Amino acid sequence: MLPYKSVPAAEAVLGRALTAGETIWLNYSADKSDYFLYCHTTVFLFLTFSISPFFYILFEQFQTYKIQPKVKKLSISDSLRCYLNVMPMFILVVGSLQLISYPAIQMIGIRTKLPLPSIGEVVGQLVVYFAIEDYTSYWVHRFLHCNKWVYEKIHRIHHEYNAPFVFVALYAHWAEILILGFPSLLGPAIAPGHIITFWLWIALRQLEAIETHSGYEFPWSPAKYIPFYGGAEHHDYHHYVGGESYSNFSSVFTYCDYIYGTDKGYRYHKKIRKQR
Repeated sequence: MLPYKSVPAAEAVLGRALTAGETIWLNYSADKSDYFLYCHTTVFLFLTFSISPFFYILFEQFQTYKIQPKVKKLSISDSLRCYLNVMPMFILVVGSLQLISYPAIQMIGIRTKLPLPSIGEVVGQLVVYFAIEDYTSYWVHRFLHCNKWVYEKIHRIHHEYNAPFVFVALYAHWAEILILGFPSLLGPAIAPGHIITFWLWIALRQLEAIETHSGYEFPWSPAKYIPFYGGAEHHDYHHYVGGESYSNFSSVFTYCDYIYGTDKGYRYHKKIRKQR
């Protein structure tokens, strides 16, 4: 809860006039607890995962730009069935984490007070978060494959789909959701910022996971414009190979797979496809 609940009081504390965004934030958050604001994270996750995939589901009926075009077309009912299977896990695991993780958010210093961060600060922190998450997830994901017991008991569920689609992003064992949640929180823990930056990070990370698991490589896909971004094609190969895959462990970028030599199969696969 903000220590000042009016625009004049806030301006007196900051020593300047509030921006339009800061005024809106003050009016919304002044009488709300930090815990209540933090609980918005679950709402944003739910809305992102529930709304953004439907573009891909509708596109599935046309199959244009499909990375694995020979795979049987996924019906809308099949997609919704996967979504309904994922939701109970989402509510139980993510909801439970919401209840117990707030003290950690307080400890690392995620703030809710004014001033709001500048655009430069937000962009800089997001770049750091993506870089930290990607590097950490690479090694966690690699471990999920290299340890036979862990793969069979935990990670195998995520690989039930050799041709991934959007809802597969969260189709996983509850333990895997917890394990891979750690890299997502590591960036904000190292470079804490405002709660708005944290919300934006969580939403963008979810959108990235949905795009990566979409099974489509559109002409406007981010991989066409963001250097070293893997995108759907990069991760689709990982699912295509399946449980025996020892390629493309990175969650966002491609440099870890290149540096540590875990993209050789993928690069050979691309070379063969170009020769056909």
